[in-house]
Amino acid sequence: MTGSVGLRRVLEPAGVLPQAAWRLDARPQIAADEVRIRVERLNLDAASYRQLAEKHGGDGAAVRAEVLEIIGMRGKMHNPVTGSGGMLIGVVEEVGRRSPLPVKVGDRVATLVSLTLTPLAVTDGLAGWDGSSEQVPARGTAILFGRSVVGVLPDDLAPELALAVYDVCGAPALTDRVVRTYREKRDDVSVAVLGGAGKSGSLALTAARLAGARTAGIVVSGAESESLRRAGLADAVAVADARDPVAVSAAVAGALGGPATVTVVCVDVPGCEHGAILSTADGGTVIFFSMATSFAAAALGAEGLAADVTMLIGNGYVPGHAEFAVDLLRRVPAVRALFEARVAGH
Repeated sequence: MTGSVGLRRVLEPAGVLPQAAWRLDARPQIAADEVRIRVERLNLDAASYRQLAEKHGGDGAAVRAEVLEIIGMRGKMHNPVTGSGGMLIGVVEEVGRRSPLPVKVGDRVATLVSLTLTPLAVTDGLAGWDGSSEQVPARGTAILFGRSVVGVLPDDLAPELALAVYDVCGAPALTDRVVRTYREKRDDVSVAVLGGAGKSGSLALTAARLAGARTAGIVVSGAESESLRRAGLADAVAVADARDPVAVSAAVAGALGGPATVTVVCVDVPGCEHGAILSTADGGTVIFFSMATSFAAAALGAEGLAADVTMLIGNGYVPGHAEFAVDLLRRVPAVRALFEARVAGH
């Protein structure tokens, strides 16, 4: 069990799991139950990249330098401010003889676990990255444990596109599960997605609609509103700042005719907890998919508002989540177009 969750890789503090560790051993030599990946590209999570870009005023060289510093210091990409990381793609270089992971040498894969718990060493100084996007061309090595989750990249998607989808594949899968649970009990289920024009938001909207819900995408600007309307992924689109509880709850009520059965938060900025709670009907569910979420603020906010809502942490893993997200991309051309435009823009 010790090796399967990566305890041997923890350098400090002793006794914690790799995600909670301050520093990991990222040496490339593997144990019998580990897998080594030759890294090709990192995908920083949205909250982490936004924090770094804002801190450095959009100076790409400074962002790159800090990412290198974090990885070098911690042996993983674990932003100490946001507590988040991202994921990566690469090629399997070596598989330990006792590894239970379903991969073989030469497979091009995406790690479906966070970079905050993945031992990572970068060998090229991120020379191919200008610091201006979440996707980071990189060379180096990463280690997966027996309890890690990994997916072989589909042949019909460009690696950059697959990485963008896999980065958020937990959101549509959990949204689908929650909506279908409500649909077993009632016909009218409504879903509001805060940040509906983004990667996780567009997939969550698509999953909710295909599961039989009425949907509303809440976005922050007219440009995002127009993009989402053109894509046709939501039954209604409204503009509101998700950090303004009264404004966002009014936008949801106007779009859906009342509060949502399910509110999904896919906004990568802090301060969206109270608006999401206020937008959700009694007996409803709020799903938080943003690493910028303060779960203390969410819990205390629900208490202070006397809100009878269930709050779920989108932990990024649902069985079959990667296949589910890729299937959505294949089935709904408008979603694929949004992702391809986003990847091309980077």
